[in-house]
Amino acid sequence: MKAILGRKLEMTQFFREDGGVVPVTLIEAGPCTVTTVRTNPAGRQAAVLGYGTSKSVNKPQKKDWKDLGNFAYVREFELSEGETFEKGQKICADTFEAGESVNVSGISKGKGFQGVVKRHGFHGGPASHGHKDQLRMPGSIGAGGPQRVFKGTRMGGRMGGDQVTVKNLEIVNVDKANNIIAIKGAVPGSRGSFVVITTSMGDIWHK
Repeated sequence: MKAILGRKLEMTQFFREDGGVVPVTLIEAGPCTVTTVRTNPAGRQAAVLGYGTSKSVNKPQKKDWKDLGNFAYVREFELSEGETFEKGQKICADTFEAGESVNVSGISKGKGFQGVVKRHGFHGGPASHGHKDQLRMPGSIGAGGPQRVFKGTRMGGRMGGDQVTVKNLEIVNVDKANNIIAIKGAVPGSRGSFVVITTSMGDIWHK
């Protein structure tokens, strides 16, 4: 298992040694604390990582964590064969190195109720004579035969606020002193939102 929890800070630029400019997202990664090591329902060993601080937590968690702290963000990760972790162990940004490929998961920005043009990329109606107030309308939604609207038909609705994973992002720099990882490109979520960084398995397709 090579994973860490973090918080999205901001986007900026990073200058490589050859003078090239790279857009990067700065993520405060860790330090994370191993709160529990257990066997998950699939029968595999897993470690639970906690990150951040919270003013209040549930009593069962407080009893389980004891004096480890009150964590705001907790996630479970399966361990590889032969890997061992101990309760209370710290995981910091130095787990990763520059040049590695990682997957970043987070909750995308919520955009509220949006129409079909913004939500699904519809082109809209023709902007010509006889189309007043119809430019961004969805158009016909019914089927000719069944006389009903099929489930899953693309319409206007709530957009964003979903868990999104962006795969195969390059780590440009790791500031081990401040636990900050610079990742090339954009990652899901708004500033201050929690993200999960894991090693990439080479699969670039993910919804």
